[in-house]
Amino acid sequence: MPLITAEALADRLAAGSPTRVLDVRWTLAAPDGREDYLAGHIPGAVYVDLETELADHSVPGRGRHPLPAVADLQDAVRRWGINTGDTVVVYDNWNAAGSARAWWLLTAVGVPDVRILDGGLAAWTSAGGVLESDSPAVSAGDLTLAVTEPEFGTMPTLTPEQVAALGDSGILLDARPPQRYSGAEETVDPVAGHVPGARNLPSTRVLDADGRFLPPEALREVFDEIGAQSEIPVGAYCGSGITAAVLAAAGDTIGRPVALFPGSWSEWITDPQRPIAR
Repeated sequence: MPLITAEALADRLAAGSPTRVLDVRWTLAAPDGREDYLAGHIPGAVYVDLETELADHSVPGRGRHPLPAVADLQDAVRRWGINTGDTVVVYDNWNAAGSARAWWLLTAVGVPDVRILDGGLAAWTSAGGVLESDSPAVSAGDLTLAVTEPEFGTMPTLTPEQVAALGDSGILLDARPPQRYSGAEETVDPVAGHVPGARNLPSTRVLDADGRFLPPEALREVFDEIGAQSEIPVGAYCGSGITAAVLAAAGDTIGRPVALFPGSWSEWITDPQRPIAR
């Protein structure tokens, strides 16, 4: 299970268990979370910039948040101070989006134990956790990633061609809000609509009102209702591959793999020959 509670994290930190905490605060409206990080973060947490460290905007044609190169992630995990044997805990403060992206990427490149702080920063403070505003001095880590090739082979992904074919053999989930899925309102990308055959499962549907993931039984019910049963191949996309990772994390908690279309809608619409449903 990719989740950790605030209480369990506090216990690890108090016991001195090998733990590296990463602050991945990011929202669509405010993608740079550094100011919020400096205003107060979990003690010892290192700030991770999703836009520059968990995406590579120099890659053309792969959507708004292309996956970074594995070599760049190798440099990053050492810069963040991740050592062999560390449990890595990632958190954010907006619907698990930034933390799910970090969890997915780090797991994909072979970091052995990555956990999402369930409920994010709010869960930490609600549990009595203190915050600090100083940036910690971090020594370079020694972790060598298990994946060295450009492909993210340890987590299932989909190409646009596989996305187009998934409707015949499985279930494709669109993690965006209903108004963007339907094409009634598009506030981010230049083209409105969704991939034909996709079913709408907003990423917030797998979270409760406090931003925590639903209990496993409730998650199974959500997946079953949308048709994403355990014996059926399931894929997910969103606008640019960020919030779809929340569905992947939810699937992981109940043993139902969800393949990610990393470029998502923002990549799909780069080819005018690809069909669009509204």
